[in-house]
Amino acid sequence: MSFSYTGEATLQSPEQTPILTIGTRGSPLALKQAEEVRDRLIALNGLEPGTIAIKVIKTSGDIILDRPLSEVGGKGLFTKEIEIALANGDIDIAVHSAKDVATTIPEGMALPAYLPREDVRDAFLSLIAKSPDHLPEGAIIGSSSLRRRAQMKRFRPDFRTVEFRGNVQTRLKKLADGVAHATLLAMAGLNRLGEEHRVTHMLDVAHFPPAPGQGAIVIETRADDGAANAMTAMLDDPDTRIRVEAERAFLKVLDGSCRTPIAALTTLSDGKLSLFGQLLSPDGAQVFEAEMIADADAGIDLGTRLGEKLLADAGPEFIASLKAG
Repeated sequence: MSFSYTGEATLQSPEQTPILTIGTRGSPLALKQAEEVRDRLIALNGLEPGTIAIKVIKTSGDIILDRPLSEVGGKGLFTKEIEIALANGDIDIAVHSAKDVATTIPEGMALPAYLPREDVRDAFLSLIAKSPDHLPEGAIIGSSSLRRRAQMKRFRPDFRTVEFRGNVQTRLKKLADGVAHATLLAMAGLNRLGEEHRVTHMLDVAHFPPAPGQGAIVIETRADDGAANAMTAMLDDPDTRIRVEAERAFLKVLDGSCRTPIAALTTLSDGKLSLFGQLLSPDGAQVFEAEMIADADAGIDLGTRLGEKLLADAGPEFIASLKAG
């Protein structure tokens, strides 16, 4: 089978020969995440700066900008081309936002490390209102996330929504141009970019739980690459792995995709893992949610059981309607 991808640039010191190449998207946030992985690897392994290169790879999600993500495919739009480069040996490791990674990764790949998780909350950004409560009747929310749109409509059915893609600066310009009255972004990304001052209001996770995996960075490798796996495993944060693996197991049962508004929130304390899951209709009118608790070492089973419960609660007709869009 023939593979191909579009590589835009390799970032390294010209006098250095890299011992490891990281593949990533080229957005400012993706580059920040790749740089964090690079810097941690250099520090932990006592390497010289420039010995780890970063290769920028354009993904389908970056190329297709004129249509909603829900219309052009499911999870994997921001990882497919990077995984192809990894399979071909053009890069040694891939750095992803965990919420972008499909629940079933390609055969021969592994996820050896999750970095310590950032803030999981969503942030509300607006130039006219200090919180969603203060938006005018019929206000327009700009977002490409079906989960965020559904949660906003559940909160206030009078809200309207429009497709809203792009980086932080692009979305702020759209707000200034009056395309929407407000937008929502992951607080983790704003923190990593040093843009937390843009936030108008923090959304409470009790009413607006995040996407599964939100706030976590994950490293993907070839499963048979012993050197890369040994090096990156040093970065793995056990608490983040426990939490995100439970959320991904929950998502997998629900066949989560860009067409499915799904939220998940885990808390880990004293050896116990709590998982709250939420499944919504796109208009926010129907909501199925539940919470379960298990021992921390049973997170994947916990996620599976909670997913099966919400599937049963929602019923086959509801699930079929989500898949049909």
